[in-house]
This record gives sequence, C-alpha cells and structure tokens, in this order.
Amino acid sequence: MDDKILEQLTKIADALTEISEHSQGVVNLETDYSAAGFVWDANDEYLRPLKQINSIDLELLQHIDLQKQILIDNSMQFAQNLTANNVLLWGARGMGKSSLTKAVYLHVAKQYPQLKLVEIHREDISSLTLLMRQLSLRKERFILYCDDLSFDIGDDSYKSLKAILEGGLEGKPDNIVFYATSNRRHLLPREMIENEQANAINVRDTIDEKVSLSDRFGLWVGFHNSTQTQYLNMISTYVKFYKIKIPQGDLRKQALEWSVTRGGRTGRVAWQFITNLAGQLGQRIE
Repeated sequence: MDDKILEQLTKIADALTEISEHSQGVVNLETDYSAAGFVWDANDEYLRPLKQINSIDLELLQHIDLQKQILIDNSMQFAQNLTANNVLLWGARGMGKSSLTKAVYLHVAKQYPQLKLVEIHREDISSLTLLMRQLSLRKERFILYCDDLSFDIGDDSYKSLKAILEGGLEGKPDNIVFYATSNRRHLLPREMIENEQANAINVRDTIDEKVSLSDRFGLWVGFHNSTQTQYLNMISTYVKFYKIKIPQGDLRKQALEWSVTRGGRTGRVAWQFITNLAGQLGQRIE
C-alpha cells in the first residue's frame, strides 16, 4: 500500500477514535489529576477539568460556624472512605451556601487529594445517571455539586433525581455523594404542590411525593439572614484579611449605605461592598 495512503488512513483512524472517546464522555483523570475540579458538559458527555475553583478562604465565611462544621465533618467522612450523607444546603439568598460548599471541598481536598468536586448544572440533571456510571468506575471519591437546585411547574425530572439519590434498584455508587444548594427546603414551588394537591385523588400521597425528594438528602443545612451586627462583622473580617486601609467610622457608614442600596445585609452584599471598596481605593483583592 502506498505510504501516503497509509498515513492518511492512520490519521483518519486516530481522528475517529478521538471523536468516539469524546462522545462517550471519556476523560483521563490520571492526566488531569491536578485539576482543582470538574464541570460536567452534558451535551458532549465530557468532564471539563478546571485549573482553579472560584472560592474564598474558609475562615472568611463568618456566622455560619455550625453549618461549616457539619459540612466539614460529612466531607471528611466521605474522603476517608467512610459512609456520608447527601447534603441539601438551603435557605436565605446570599448567605454562603455555594461559597461554603466550595471552600469546604478545597479545605478537605488539601488533606485528601483523591477527593474531587464535579459541578453539574440544574438543566443537566437528567444526564446524572450517565455521569454517575462513569465516575463509579474510578478510584477517586466524587462530590457531585449542583448549585441553585429547584424544579418548576411541569418539570418531572425531580422523579429521576429521587431514584438516583437513594431509591433506585442500582443504587448510588459508594464513591459518590451529592451536594445541592437551594433557596427552597423542599426544592419544589408551593404552587406546584398546591396545584397537584387540588387535583389529586389522595391529597396525602401527593404531598408525600413532593416532600420526599428533600428526604433523600440525609443532611439539611439551613442558612438564615444576618443581623446588622453580623453584616458589619463580615465586612470588618474582610477588611482585616485583605489589609484594606480605611477609617472605622467611614467603613461603617459606607457599609450601611451600601446595604440600603442593595436591599439587604447578606454575606454576598458584604463581599460586593468589599470588592467595590477595594477598587475605589486602588487595591487588588486576590
């Protein structure tokens, strides 16, 4: 056979192999072992490695000490190949649910590098079974993380999530645990439950069906709005950590004015204020 033809056929074969592997969601975690985390690309069935996770230092998350300890303990157990629970972090917006999840993971992964964080987007929940099958073949331990998980009226994908979390015949792999954040404790809108309740033959069964999704999470970790004192303390902690130079009186006045314009005193608002303040003072936050 002509050498040029052989070379072309070899290139075609290599390209087809690469396409096939990518379509099957193959990712070499040994090669990407140093990756800080992964994002599940459901369309291409591919785990995209991240060089860095967007997070803030665990010690900077103030006034959620109980929530912090619960999540650290559960994550440590899981990293040590012990039994651990799926976790639902629910409650007030902007009070650190997502930040805590990422910060705790980075804290635990320093000691247990075999622990990996994989983010799956809410709209890709239907592909969760495929992702879990792939990860179950790995030796690493995986925290699957879904931010802002909730379901709208007419969305039945919550039923498949229920089975995946605990109730399915196949069961959840031992090397996978599921963490989700949500503003709703029961993940479903009240009007959705009331709507179906009004049309149900057995009202009690309908309510149980909706509420039981949250029951699949062994740990519920609640977050609540902060007081003015807590809000100002969060800001003082950031100022001290990042060595921002500003008179205390000016800091308090500007922080309170900022909270009024933002309509709240949450951890997110505090961080946004610090970001703005540092920029105005010509200081970088890293």
